Amino acid sequence: MNIRPALASDIPGVFTLVAEHAARGAILPRSEAQIRATLSEWIVGTDDGEIVACASLLDYTPELAEVRSLVVADRFKGQGWGAALLQVLIARAQRRGTPILFALTRAEPFFRRAGFIPSDRDRFPEKIWRDCDQCPVKDNCDEVAVELRLNELPHMSQSPADDR
Repeated sequence: MNIRPALASDIPGVFTLVAEHAARGAILPRSEAQIRATLSEWIVGTDDGEIVACASLLDYTPELAEVRSLVVADRFKGQGWGAALLQVLIARAQRRGTPILFALTRAEPFFRRAGFIPSDRDRFPEKIWRDCDQCPVKDNCDEVAVELRLNELPHMSQSPADDR
């Protein structure tokens, strides 16, 4: 399992993986231009050079960051890729001193296993302003807000996917 910061050469692979999951309605779509503009936020999981998983960590404020676009290629699901990506993002947010990490998700059990707890979507107006107001299903959203209070956790160790 190789997890590392995303490189410019990874953009097509990340875009393809994100587009597949966005087409299913699992995550919001991201254009190649959006991925390029936020490349430093992305990490990827590779297998024999192929992008098989990705995720991003978006800082909203010094106190708040979001786990976004965490996806794993279908044939690699159930092998721990998602959990490994999430642990790298948690460690990254801790090193940055971010006290609260959140996600809006349909995969609440996955996040609960990592220590996240259910929260109220209204606690994250930054997310609403940035993404939710533009989402086509905003009035019928079935995503659940979850949060992890990082200042209450022991610090995670450094990893190969550390910030550059």
